[in-house]
Amino acid sequence: MPKIAITGKGGVGKTSFASLMAYVMVEQGHKVYAIDADPNATLAQALGFPPELASTVTPIVELADLIEERTGARPGEYGRMFKLNPRVDDIPARFSVAHRNIHLLQMGTVRGAGAGCVCPENAMLKTLVTHLLLREKETVIMDMVAGLEHLGRGTAGAVDAMFAVVEPGTRSIQTAKAIYRLAEELGVARFWVVGNKVRHERDAAFIRDSLDGLPVVGMLPYSDQAIEADIQSKALYDIAPELAEKTRQIVEAVLGQGA
Repeated sequence: MPKIAITGKGGVGKTSFASLMAYVMVEQGHKVYAIDADPNATLAQALGFPPELASTVTPIVELADLIEERTGARPGEYGRMFKLNPRVDDIPARFSVAHRNIHLLQMGTVRGAGAGCVCPENAMLKTLVTHLLLREKETVIMDMVAGLEHLGRGTAGAVDAMFAVVEPGTRSIQTAKAIYRLAEELGVARFWVVGNKVRHERDAAFIRDSLDGLPVVGMLPYSDQAIEADIQSKALYDIAPELAEKTRQIVEAVLGQGA
């Protein structure tokens, strides 16, 4: 089953694209694990999860008792020995919530520590990502941060496709290039750029011409429906059929029809 990572600068619409892709995969018959690995966790809302259901999700990094049980050290405790490869095989089923055949997990972030933090929380997150990408049989779609800190050399190669979402803007393009360099260093073999919020051909040309040859697999038009979905707390997939169709075309181009 496909393992997909979606990243990009904040505000470009990567979470919206992740939600669209999740529903496209479901319509093709997949059971999907949607992993919110962004500290600003909004994937539940983009997927249209009922608020009462979304509120029951606890980020894995905040499960202090579980982390202590599995690693031997409590979050925030430094200088103690702990397991670098704790047991995580039961976590996806136990701590995800399901809606319309999409199972949502929130990773959370290690506060006050850099991406290279050697701490129980980070060990838990990295081991969980390894399990999801290498051992979980379901389709996995990860809404990442630009830094890719949840990925390591042992797991990045298991990503079937990494998408960097960009909007027509210099900062967004620069972020995509930086993500590509990180992905290349980690050994990600399949990397594509998706343009978003494209108003006209000038925006599309700007994106293509500014990427220095990075492959662009598709363009999503600017849509007021994205704002409307947020206002109504509905899934973008349900009220933006054009965006859903464009995403469907991207999935077929990269992973094949019925992937």
